Amino acid sequence: MTAVLPERPATRPAPLPGEHAADSCSCGTCPAAGTGAADLLARLATAPGGRTAVVAGDRTLTFDELRAGAAAFAARIAALGAGPESVVALCLPRGADLVTAIIGTLTAGAAYLPVDPALPAERRRYLVEDSGADLVVTDGTAGSPAPAPGTRAVTLAELTDADARGAAPAPYAPVPVTAGTLAYVIYTSGSTGRPKGVEIGRGAVSLLLRELEGAGAATGEGRRVGWNASPSFDASVQQWTRLCRGDTLVMIDEETRRDPALLAALVDEQALTDLDVTPSHADPLLDLLTPDGGPRPLTLLVGGEAIGPALWDRLAAAHASGLLRALNVYGPTECTVDATAGWIDRPGEPHIGTALPGLRARLLDADLAPVADGEAGELYLTGPRLARGYRNRPGLTAERFVADPSGGRAYRTGDRCRRLPDGRLVYLGRADGQIKLRGHRIELPEIEAALTRVDGVAEAAVILGEDAGGTPGLIAYHRGGDAAALRAALTAALPAYMVPAAYVAVDRFATTPSGKLDRSALPTRVETPADRGPGTAEAPSGAAEELIARVWTQVLGAASIGPDDNFFKLGGHSLLAIKLVSRVRAELSVALPVKAVYAHPRLRDLAAHIEELTAAKDA
Repeated sequence: MTAVLPERPATRPAPLPGEHAADSCSCGTCPAAGTGAADLLARLATAPGGRTAVVAGDRTLTFDELRAGAAAFAARIAALGAGPESVVALCLPRGADLVTAIIGTLTAGAAYLPVDPALPAERRRYLVEDSGADLVVTDGTAGSPAPAPGTRAVTLAELTDADARGAAPAPYAPVPVTAGTLAYVIYTSGSTGRPKGVEIGRGAVSLLLRELEGAGAATGEGRRVGWNASPSFDASVQQWTRLCRGDTLVMIDEETRRDPALLAALVDEQALTDLDVTPSHADPLLDLLTPDGGPRPLTLLVGGEAIGPALWDRLAAAHASGLLRALNVYGPTECTVDATAGWIDRPGEPHIGTALPGLRARLLDADLAPVADGEAGELYLTGPRLARGYRNRPGLTAERFVADPSGGRAYRTGDRCRRLPDGRLVYLGRADGQIKLRGHRIELPEIEAALTRVDGVAEAAVILGEDAGGTPGLIAYHRGGDAAALRAALTAALPAYMVPAAYVAVDRFATTPSGKLDRSALPTRVETPADRGPGTAEAPSGAAEELIARVWTQVLGAASIGPDDNFFKLGGHSLLAIKLVSRVRAELSVALPVKAVYAHPRLRDLAAHIEELTAAKDA
């Protein structure tokens, strides 16, 4: 049975004089109506040629150089058969070449599939095979996925070796497309145990940029915008589209992304005007931004997970002081990145703002009836920025994208919200097994499916809980199987953010009266990490080891720490590594970078490294 939504009066403002309502216009010129869908690349064509378009480490590209590189890339993949509705998998690290490849793919009229080289090999292979990619572009390193049978793979060097081919420079002339032409496919965690690809059309991406400008999130001339997200996440789309209005894109490498001190320094050194971060990364960054640093106020777009009251008030204070222009953005991948936005300009109850102009928000109960203001309901979104659907998943597409009385479709977000009297929405959480952790959207059944594929595991359940220090994290409960083997298997199969921090063996699971697994009976707090290393029998020795052991005990909440224990096997992750480094810096006045924790995860090795840094400082 197909669900049909009830009528509800439009909640967005009427079009400005001379402007059309893009989702109902038939003029043929609006970005969502037809030929105007290519407006994104048409705008890119007008950016000043000599202005810097991309900064990636020591490498820079002007807009003239970017357009020339994109045109050459487009011509070469077109010669290999790429065009409208083709999918080109880009397995390239975050850098200038990736930006050129994205713009080049779109210039050819094709769609891009981002495949982050940092993902496990099994995950990369799955993305290429499930999407049915027509072409795979790699940098030729070990991080390149093996192409599926019948899929052509080519290295970036082969595509860019113009001199060897003797090809004349190709003009920048984007292939004409329609609003519905596929722009990109991005995969999100899947409740069935496998990720699902979300298909977004070209018109939707054009509208995204226009609506962010209308909301004041992308304003001014010649802004400098940080690319902070993995290309495999849709937040990256919001970031690279800024090129199309003539802004400079500054690539942020992985080491800088996960170290707040390095990120704060980069904001000032590169004179960033705009940055997009998750709440988990905004919190430590706030301590390091100063009024006399780079251009102020810094426009800080915060999204990916709910903002807690304490962080909300801190952001509001920074906003009021002129340090930041803080904007809370919310949106599922299925609605082209951002669906709502709200300025964090005053303390109080956190909210996600109101729907951006190209979307309508409705709150409905279980019977699809509108709820009154102040009552909780599931959020449904309608408008021209909805995804085309899930790639090769017609059943799932029909389940999540339902009929709307306006003649279009509505997306069931699965998020529960309530509307405040002024129209702003308050996020209340999920209505299903999906969670958000450190900005990542995770379907818990996908992790559970991966656990049960490991030999010896009869049953598994994963919950979002917290460690003894109160830090949110994934806890895996399993019947059968060894914790170390499970961690290794999941590390090889899943992205790092989906690998549980703790593993707890159980003899049996509690069940509900209907015989289903009772998740509410699973403890949400792990007092001592269950997956311990072999070094706990030996006590730390020496001042450095004893200090690190004490800090680890505080950060990880472990009862005892040995010199051979591994920080990450005890449940450590990126945010705990940041806390660890902060404590070491405070107690020893040593400039320990976050990457040192990853390079020296064993306690005795990290202690030795700190001793070396201390000796060098005192020399």
